[in-house]
Amino acid sequence: MTSPVQLLKSYQSSVYRDDSRFIAWIAGRQIGKSFTGAMRAVKMSDLRKKNDFLIASPSERQSLEAVEKCRAHVDAFNTVKIAEEIVERDAPGALMKSSTIIFENGSRIIAVPGKPDTVRGFSADIWMDEFAFFEDPAATWKAILPSISNPLKGLKTAFLTSTPNGKSGRGKRFYDIVTNKGAIDPTLMPPQYMAGAWSIHRTPITLAAPELGTDIEALRAAVDDDETWQQEFLALFIDGTNVLLPYDVMAKCESMEATLSITPEEMSSRGPWYAGIDFGRTSDPSVLWLMEKVGDVLWTRAVKVLKNENTVDQFEVYRPYIENCAHVCVDYTGPGIGFGDILDKHFTCCKSNGAKFGGEKVELCTFSVPFKCDIFPKLRGAFDAMKLRVPFAVETREDLHEMQQIISGGNYNYKAPRTDAGHSDRCTALALAVRAASFGGSTWTFTPEAVESRGTGIGEHGAAGAMLGMRDDFTSRRLD
Repeated sequence: MTSPVQLLKSYQSSVYRDDSRFIAWIAGRQIGKSFTGAMRAVKMSDLRKKNDFLIASPSERQSLEAVEKCRAHVDAFNTVKIAEEIVERDAPGALMKSSTIIFENGSRIIAVPGKPDTVRGFSADIWMDEFAFFEDPAATWKAILPSISNPLKGLKTAFLTSTPNGKSGRGKRFYDIVTNKGAIDPTLMPPQYMAGAWSIHRTPITLAAPELGTDIEALRAAVDDDETWQQEFLALFIDGTNVLLPYDVMAKCESMEATLSITPEEMSSRGPWYAGIDFGRTSDPSVLWLMEKVGDVLWTRAVKVLKNENTVDQFEVYRPYIENCAHVCVDYTGPGIGFGDILDKHFTCCKSNGAKFGGEKVELCTFSVPFKCDIFPKLRGAFDAMKLRVPFAVETREDLHEMQQIISGGNYNYKAPRTDAGHSDRCTALALAVRAASFGGSTWTFTPEAVESRGTGIGEHGAAGAMLGMRDDFTSRRLD
């Protein structure tokens, strides 16, 4: 029987067989980084009895995917046996605390979302996957370091893997490690080198392609974005990102009374109602996020997701919800234009970016960079001010958590990685719903004065970007 280790490519094998205590892997996309990391975790758990191996990833979804990869390797090795598997949550739908595989030899692989409070206190060998994309890599590293450095608990190892995420912001800690705080230029170094105590591996897609059989030219053409190509595939350190909605920020607004489903008939005797619709046709789903305003708080009452539905059918599903709403903001970009044109024939609509409603039921919104830099910081402000409520739901929470603030050349933008579940479509729909509600009497406004007091410059998109987790930079205001 062929050992799974024999399936590793040469660059994967060099990482797998590296016995250094501290290893960091700068990895381009689609090179088998997580596949190799999971195999390494299973090997160490098999060789060391009653040993804990901690896997931390930026999100709950990625942590669960890492566990799935470990389970697949267990089956492939056919020598390691799983005795028990446990997923721990405080309540159904709440953020996962951990997912654990317990082996017959007493060893455990424990996967957690990469937050300081979830890694603190573990005495374990650690693998932090996509480390540069953690909510706060520096704080997470500080939380775990005492546990792996205590000699009384045995010599523990640290394994960091990540695509680059710039030289500042969330990506700074990873950049400092692999460059020995800027003393080394990783683009000029060989595939493996030393940076202080760290053994560094660097694998851009161009190095992996000959063994993977990847058509570089075809992949480059498909990516069709130079910034994405350089950072995600060539593993270069260029810009940085921040999470728009950290788990801790969302947790304050999660409520058992917020719901994912309501019928249009139930809306008739309540309200007022506001909604946001992010339109998708094939690659991404369409999402209607419905909010009921109770006092000065927006409560989620429905998150209606449609996938692979034709435009006319989507209109028929969403129409009764729209009819019951005071205001609705709709994505009017790309395929959303056709949907918006149908709405325009049935409802009073305005096609504006930034202008206030003039009594129209529907605003058709074109997603320019300035528009995104308006709605997403205001969404964060609504969470910080605790002026909205969202349900306890894994799928919804993960979608919201995926939205990223991109820092590029001093300007800001908002993007989300594309996954099987979509493209942070729920997050976009929620941001549109908050915008719709802002024209009903309340809004959450960005206060540049607070940013100026911190010495943050505000350029063309700087005001939107300056939030960067600064909760005090948002206030809740009543507009008369």
